[in-house]
Amino acid sequence: MNNRVAIVNSSSFGKIFPEHLERLKDLGEVKSFNFDSGIRGEELAKELQGYNMIIASVTPFFTKDFFENKDELKLITRHGIGYNNIDLEAAKTHNTIVSIVPPLIERDAVAENNITNLVTVMRRTNESYKYVLEDKWEERAKFIGRGLSGKTVGVIGVGNIGSRVSEILRYGFRCDVLGYDPNKNELDLEVFGARKVDFDTLLKESDIICLCASLNEANYHMISTKELEKMKDNVYISNTARGALVDEEALIKAIESKKVAGFTTDVLEVEPGRADHDYLKYDNIIVTPHTSAYTMECLEGMGEKCVADCEAVLSNQIPHYSVQSEILNGVT
Repeated sequence: MNNRVAIVNSSSFGKIFPEHLERLKDLGEVKSFNFDSGIRGEELAKELQGYNMIIASVTPFFTKDFFENKDELKLITRHGIGYNNIDLEAAKTHNTIVSIVPPLIERDAVAENNITNLVTVMRRTNESYKYVLEDKWEERAKFIGRGLSGKTVGVIGVGNIGSRVSEILRYGFRCDVLGYDPNKNELDLEVFGARKVDFDTLLKESDIICLCASLNEANYHMISTKELEKMKDNVYISNTARGALVDEEALIKAIESKKVAGFTTDVLEVEPGRADHDYLKYDNIIVTPHTSAYTMECLEGMGEKCVADCEAVLSNQIPHYSVQSEILNGVT
């Protein structure tokens, strides 16, 4: 048995559900790796020589240089739904299948966390909890927050996650939900309780903005200085999509000027984040360590899918939800 599986930069695979790891071991050798997020493609390829299947996280980046220096690689299966860290064209050229988990597996977990983090910063939960720890219960009047119900909320990206966020906000919190998504029509959004608007309208009319868009070249830093200036004063923003959608420097300036009343993010432009990140200097910014998908239900489904992908490839089958399935040799 010559199959070798590399688990790369995943802090959860096989930890919560060890049966997934045991099934992989039935296929061949299995080893976990933890690389710096900025490791160069050539070096990454060298470290992973001999491994023909990879279970990948959000980092590192599997670049053209990686594929050009990697020996036989049959599969990269993402332990998640995003794949912006994988060069699909290079994967195709080098006969590597790239697959993701079905979007519905993450839908509830990520949407719920977007709103959980949002309510936490609006109600100043973390700040008031610290005062309880410091035996300052009587000073509770310092932590008067803001309510979510009935507010106008703009959802940027009304796809798999954003549509669920829209549903919860509209039907759970009675919010007026504005949706911006150039790939969806009015009816697509109405089904989930959102009203389709253009980007500027969303920025100008929203009391709260939820970021749920995928990352691409066109929307890098889509929330920056000029976009923040168009927003209402004391706006709240919650991001569970990708850190690079937000210009971090511009966001901090908006926090300092009180244009933004609170910001919460589960993602950073450069991950992993460190304790000296500028966001952590502010009480009205909440950062969680990319844990939106970390529910028992979601992790079970994600792990099951990654193992099934490896099993499928070794059975000469294309895995379901392959975003790169055109290869010249091997699986057909």
